[in-house]
Amino acid sequence: MPDRLAVDIGGTFTDIVLENADRRVTTKVLTTHAEPAHGVMDGLAQVLDEAGTEPNAIGVVLHGTTLATNALIERRGAKTVLVTTEGHRDVIEMAFENRFEQYDVNIDRPQPLVPRSWRLTVPERVNAAGEVLTPLDPAAVTALVPRLLDEGIESVAVGFLHGYANPAHERLVRDILGVALPDLSITLASDVCPEIREFERFSTACANAYVKPVMSRYLADLRDRLNALGVVCPFLMMTSGGGLCSVETAREFPIRLVESGPAGGAILAAQIAAAMGLARVVSLDMGGTTAKICLIDDGEPLLSRSFEVDRSYRFKKGSGLPIRIPVVEMVEIGAGGGSLASVDRLGRIQVGPQSAGSEPGPACYGRGGTHATVTDADVVLDRLDPARFAGGSLHLDVDAARAVVETDVAEPWRRAEGSVGEAAEAIAEVVDENMAAAARAHAAEWGKEIGSRTLIAFGGAAPLHAANIADKLELEAVLVPPAAGVGSAVGFLAAPVSYEVVRSRYLRLSAFEPNVVDEVMTDMRAEAEAVVGPVAQGELAESRRAYMRYVGQGFEIGVDVDEGTADGLRQAFDTAYEQLYGRLIPGLDVEVLSWTLTLRAGRTGSVTSPSRPSGTSSGSALRTSSASRIARQDLSMGDRVVGPVAIVEDQTTTVVPQGFEARVDALGNVILRRAP
Repeated sequence: MPDRLAVDIGGTFTDIVLENADRRVTTKVLTTHAEPAHGVMDGLAQVLDEAGTEPNAIGVVLHGTTLATNALIERRGAKTVLVTTEGHRDVIEMAFENRFEQYDVNIDRPQPLVPRSWRLTVPERVNAAGEVLTPLDPAAVTALVPRLLDEGIESVAVGFLHGYANPAHERLVRDILGVALPDLSITLASDVCPEIREFERFSTACANAYVKPVMSRYLADLRDRLNALGVVCPFLMMTSGGGLCSVETAREFPIRLVESGPAGGAILAAQIAAAMGLARVVSLDMGGTTAKICLIDDGEPLLSRSFEVDRSYRFKKGSGLPIRIPVVEMVEIGAGGGSLASVDRLGRIQVGPQSAGSEPGPACYGRGGTHATVTDADVVLDRLDPARFAGGSLHLDVDAARAVVETDVAEPWRRAEGSVGEAAEAIAEVVDENMAAAARAHAAEWGKEIGSRTLIAFGGAAPLHAANIADKLELEAVLVPPAAGVGSAVGFLAAPVSYEVVRSRYLRLSAFEPNVVDEVMTDMRAEAEAVVGPVAQGELAESRRAYMRYVGQGFEIGVDVDEGTADGLRQAFDTAYEQLYGRLIPGLDVEVLSWTLTLRAGRTGSVTSPSRPSGTSSGSALRTSSASRIARQDLSMGDRVVGPVAIVEDQTTTVVPQGFEARVDALGNVILRRAP
């Protein structure tokens, strides 16, 4: 069995996992934002050296990254123009024409990625049925070329009204500009998001165009570096929807990568839940910059086709840039190890969403950080082993951590008893409550209960905080899998090669036309096969969904389609609608707005480690003092640890607080429960 390499680039750390038939070797290195590929190659050199293997032994590279997301949030993308229908250049600025926070007169939306002066229009018009009302004049498109050259434009998004119904005009613009400016990056809205609702479609096209040159250069750079090292093998990218695609597809549609890292974590948690027979779990992926929370029922995470980047208002829905892509549904908040802690004017401790990142990072890293962070608080609380943090690659500076916690929090907190230790406890309590509140809100939004679930914790910081969060949410147990510190990268190893295609084709069930369904499914199947076929192995599985609603409603729900008949669709809709809202509306017709088809190959592997915990079940109780630490590799199957104690491993630490105990199961998972 050839070695497999998984790489996950986060906002603070880059995680590397190298696996073969006998063992799994992992490492964490700080993300090098100026040249992300540099950090990847450093981490790769470390795992190759530890594994004692050669680069040419690697048979597949699996990669996920937040680089596209960071480029959108930090506005570090390409100079981008939007070419659209005459009279409609302000669609991406008018947005939904609503107020996401009704009573705040000072709300601000994120500024559009494309400024008004770079939104160019041409005369053309197509109606909702795809019929041409005003033909596109090629001369009007050619007239744009001097402007693009003068402004130094790197990328163009082309989005016309009803382009999803008839993409001919968008394709003509691509052909004309492609001949005149062969180095120009071009994105068609009808390729990226062939769905109704022009704001979301144009926003997605602009976002793809904005990050396309950046991501294309990065992926080409990384592939060249890998090839030069001798890693010449399939190179697959993790997508936000939980599947793998080729680098070529990722370079064309990089917007599909915005949540690729967190999606790997959801796959990890889903496979663990399925393997252990856990029907209801909640995953917590807490890294250096953010925390991601995902609900998983019956071994499957929630899926969606909408996502928001750069929410500007307390992470409130509606305050960000909408992206229409297949995505694993989760809530993401600014709560990571690097999240900054401060005291506001009312004397309240605030944590996040701003982060120290990896440059300079928390003060305890000793790299120039000057503000208190969650990791600094954890160091003050003696939760981390200064000599073993990040596998020993960073020796934590305890004095620096205490100094910034005292300056940024303890002193301005103005408490008579406000010691550095109490300030650190308060920082940890605030960030834990932020995550617990986000989990409650996410569950309520989807009509699900959060209690009585098992919390699966991974990421560098999650096992440190998981027990306290579970206590707040009244969860049954906490499960920390092997290699939890690089959990999302481990999840990549089990991801399937897959691709989802969408089409908007309006259809009322009262006027059902089977030929329309057959035509759209055949078309989508062909597009998906073109992407999946060259990189997939074995038989392909197909799944279909219809996005349906009662006539007169403003939004639709996703419904799995097993039977493509009017009766079958109606029954599936009734089941899904009642499950979500608890009731049906009698006497109303149902309409389908969009269809999706996902083509999926078998999973590339398993999240289960090739190496098992050593020893046999002892069932021994290891009672320790509050200052004690135990190395995870010293624990065998069946061992029981009674808190308070810290279980230390190279990429994370699991805190077992007072009142909890931890056991090691047959798969090497550490499972925390309240002590009897």
